[in-house]
Amino acid sequence: MRNPARLMAASALAGVVSACAGAPVETAASAPPPAIEAVSAEDAAEQQIADLISRMSLERKVAQLIQPDISAITPADVEKYRFGSVLNGGNSGPNGNDLSPPQDWLKLADAFWEASTKPLPNGEPAIPTIWGTDAVHGHANIPGATIFPHNIALGATGDPDLIRLIGAATATEIEVTGIDWTFAPTVAVARDDRWGRTYESYSEDPSLVAKMGVAMVEGLQGKPGSEDFLGKGRVIATAKHFFGDGGTEQGVDQGDVNGDIEDLKKIHVSPYPPAIRAGLGSVMASFNSINGQKMHGNKALLTDLLRDEMGFDGLVVGDWNGHGQIKGCTNTDCPQALLAGLDVYMVPEDWKGLYETLLEQVRDGTVPEARVDEAVARVLRIKQRAGILDSEVKPSLRANAGRWDKLGFGPHRGVAREAVAKSMVILKNNGVLPLKENANIVVAGSAADSIAQQSGGWTLTWQGGGELTNADFPGATSIFAGIEQVAAEANAAVTLSSDGEVKTAGAPDVAIVVFGEEPYAEFVGDRKDLAFRDEEGLKLLRSFKDRGIPTVAVFLSGRPMWVNRELNLADAFVAAWLPGSEGAGVADILFGKKPATGRLSFTWPADCNGEPLNSPDGALFPFGFGRSLDDTSPLGTLSEECAALTAGGGSDWFTAGRLADRVKALSKGTELPDLRGQAGGVVARGIDRNAQEDARSITFGPNTALEFSGPQGGTAYRIEYLVAQRPAGTVELASNGATLDITQELSVAEGKGWREMVLTEKCLAGLSNALTIRSEAPFTIQIYAIAREDAAEGAECSF
Repeated sequence: MRNPARLMAASALAGVVSACAGAPVETAASAPPPAIEAVSAEDAAEQQIADLISRMSLERKVAQLIQPDISAITPADVEKYRFGSVLNGGNSGPNGNDLSPPQDWLKLADAFWEASTKPLPNGEPAIPTIWGTDAVHGHANIPGATIFPHNIALGATGDPDLIRLIGAATATEIEVTGIDWTFAPTVAVARDDRWGRTYESYSEDPSLVAKMGVAMVEGLQGKPGSEDFLGKGRVIATAKHFFGDGGTEQGVDQGDVNGDIEDLKKIHVSPYPPAIRAGLGSVMASFNSINGQKMHGNKALLTDLLRDEMGFDGLVVGDWNGHGQIKGCTNTDCPQALLAGLDVYMVPEDWKGLYETLLEQVRDGTVPEARVDEAVARVLRIKQRAGILDSEVKPSLRANAGRWDKLGFGPHRGVAREAVAKSMVILKNNGVLPLKENANIVVAGSAADSIAQQSGGWTLTWQGGGELTNADFPGATSIFAGIEQVAAEANAAVTLSSDGEVKTAGAPDVAIVVFGEEPYAEFVGDRKDLAFRDEEGLKLLRSFKDRGIPTVAVFLSGRPMWVNRELNLADAFVAAWLPGSEGAGVADILFGKKPATGRLSFTWPADCNGEPLNSPDGALFPFGFGRSLDDTSPLGTLSEECAALTAGGGSDWFTAGRLADRVKALSKGTELPDLRGQAGGVVARGIDRNAQEDARSITFGPNTALEFSGPQGGTAYRIEYLVAQRPAGTVELASNGATLDITQELSVAEGKGWREMVLTEKCLAGLSNALTIRSEAPFTIQIYAIAREDAAEGAECSF
C-alpha cells in the first residue's frame, strides 16, 4: 500500500504548476508572480474525498454504508449496488464452505474488488469495496493459519511487545488472503466472568486492557508516521465494542450496563483514547445498552463522546444487525442508527431491505443527505488512508497476497508458541513441576489431543469445536503432540490415554490431565455461575490419586472458574486458557524450558456463584497472581461447597412435553391440559426440541395472559425458553401481587436459541406457587421446561 496523502499533495501541487504552464514568461519589468499556495497533504486528501462524493449518485452513496455478509451476496450484487464493504461472519466462507481453502478466499476477494471497480456511466466514480473479517486470535477463519492464544491469555503475558508481534503476524496472514480489514482488537474490560465473551478481554483491569489494545492496533496497522503505517503487512484495525460490552448486568451478552455514566466511562471507555492516538482506523458499536439505551442508537455516546470529546475521525461500524435492536427499529428499517453516529450498517442478510428503506428515508428527508455524505466521507477516508481508494491493484496482486508460505509461517508459529508459554499461569505446584528428564509420563483427557478444544471459539467456525478434527488444522500442534515433542528432547517417555488407563509396563511417574470448557462464542458462552461442572477431569485426577500417581492438571478455559475440587486433587495446576494452534508452548512450561512468568489478568474466584469480584475480596487467587516454577509453597485444602451444584428441592412443573400432576395452565379461567390447545386468546402447540413434541410454542394475542399454578416447593422458578422474534409490546411476569417487565430481556434473547430464565424474590418479591405471563401485543415464546427449585439466598434473577 502507498502513503496516499503524500501522493495527493504532490498531485495537487503539480496541478497548480500545470495550470500556469502556458502563461507568458515574466520579465524583470513585469509584476511579481502571485505566490503559489502550498496544498497540505491533509487538504489534498480531503479535496479528493469531497470531489468523489460530489460525483456520486445517492444510490451509490447509500450503498457505501451497507455491509452485507459474503454468504448472502454475489459479485454480481456488488457490481449492481456497489457496497462500500462486505464481511464474512464466523460461519461464512467462499462457496458456502466455512472450511474453504485459502485460495478460494483470495479468489473471492478479487471477484468482489473487480465487481466494485467496473466503470460506471456519466463519470461517476467506482469506489473499491473492502472486506472485513473477525481475525480475533490470528486469521483463524482460514485452515492452516496461525492461531494465537485468545486475549485472556495474552493479558496474562503482560507483554505488549509480544502482542505487537502477534498483530503484525496476523496482519500479514490476513493479507495473504486478500482481505483488508479486521474486526479486532476487542478492548472490552470484562467485569463479570459469567459473560460468554470474557476470553476476548485482555483483563478486568482497564489500564492493562488499554496497554494491550494499543499494542495490537500498532501491530495490525503499524505506527502513525512510520513508512509502513497501513502499508505492506498491515491491515485496518477495529477497536470493539464501544462501549460497555464487558460490563453488562450478570454478564449477559448484549445486555444492560447500568450506573453513573462517568464511573462507567472510567472503566469501559478508558482503552479507547490511547487506541485513537495510535491511529485507530475503525470502532465497532456495541450491542449492549447503557442505562437502558442501545449503543447503536446513542448519539450522546457515539457522536458527542466518541467524535466531539475524544476526537475520533475514523469509521464507526455496527455489529451484526445491532441496529435492529434499537427501540422502534428492525433489521431493514433504522434511520436512528445513522442519525446517532453509526457510519456503516453491518446487515448480513437483510441488506436489500435496509438499502431500499434508507434510500427512501434520504429522499423524504427523514435522514439528511448531509449526514449520508459525512458517513460516506468516513468510509472513503479509511480506504484512502489504507491506500485502497485510488489503487488499481486487485487484492491478488498486493503485498503478501497468495504467499501461502506466510500462512502458518514458521516465525509466526514461533511467536504464538512464545505467547502460549508466557500466558501459562501456575496456580499450584507441590514440586511435581518442572517435569523431570527420563520420566514416564501419561497424558489423559479428551482435550489433550484436540486442537479445536484448545483453540476455543472463533476458530474456523463461529462457535469452534463441534465436528472439527485435528485434520482441519494443518501445521498445528495439539497439547499432547507438543508434550511428546518436548519430552523427546528430555529423553522422557510419553503415552496418550484419553481415559486414563495405562497399558504400558510400569506405573507412570506422573500423569498430565488436560480438561476444560468446550468451545463457545458470544452469548452461547453465558453462564449463570462459575462452577465447572464437567467431571471428566475430576474423575481422572481422582483415579490417578487413588493409584498414587502424581498429577498435573492443565485447565483449558475462557475465564477463571471454580475448580476447587480439581485443585485439591492435583499436585500441580496450570491455567492454560485457550492457547490456540501451538500446543508445544504448554510443554515448554511443564518441562521448565521457559520460565513461568504468566500472571492472572483476572481475579480467580473462591466461590462458585459467579458474582463479580474485580478485587482481592472473595478471591482465591488475586489479580496478578502466578507462581514461578520453584514456588512450591502449599496451597492448603480448599472448600468444595458449591450451592450451585447442590441446589435441590422444588419440582418439575413442565418437562418432556407434559405438565406435572397438580400443575395447571390457564388462560382467562380456561385450562390448557398439558399446555396444549387454545383458550382466552392464547394458543399453545407442541413442537420438537430433543424429542417429539417435548416443547411448546405459545402465542399470545393482544392483551392476553397465561397463568401457571402448582404445589408449593422451591424458592425460584427456572424456565428454559426461546424467543425467535422480540415482543412488539410490553411483556410482564406476575406472582403474588408483584410484577416484572421483561420486555427488554426478551428482546435481548431474540434469535439466540434456547436460554434459561431464573426468577427469584430478588425481582419478584413474595414469589409464590402461581406465575402469570402477560403480553400487551401479539407475541410467541417457546418453552421447554418449567421447574420450581431452591435458590441460594440473595440469588439474582437472570434471563
